[in-house]
Amino acid sequence: MESVVKTTVMPVTGRPKHKGGRPKIKVRREVQIRVRLTATEHFMIAARAKGAGMKISDWFREAAKAARVIARLKPEDLQIMRMLAGMANNLNQLTKLAHRDGLLTVARKCDGLMIEIDQALKYFNSDDRQDT
Repeated sequence: MESVVKTTVMPVTGRPKHKGGRPKIKVRREVQIRVRLTATEHFMIAARAKGAGMKISDWFREAAKAARVIARLKPEDLQIMRMLAGMANNLNQLTKLAHRDGLLTVARKCDGLMIEIDQALKYFNSDDRQDT
């Protein structure tokens, strides 16, 4: 009895053999975040996503990337708000004084107060309240 061994010669090209199927995704979304919504919130988000021609998850992802979040007021910010309220009271008193004594005598006092109020408002309108 003779045994015959068949051998096939494959050309060596140096490239890997293609396995077929879908190509691997380079950036894979593996982390999940769960968000609880009311029925109304879900309906609103679904309607906006449908209007944009997107899936809800894609719309939510894009909305989260473009969102502008304003931090809560820090104790320093609250102090500035109280100072602003005090300046408003001073402005009212100066207005009464202007009606009583005349406008020219109060004009100098008002200029300084208006500059302080303007600086405080610019601070609160800045995007990130770190720049003072």
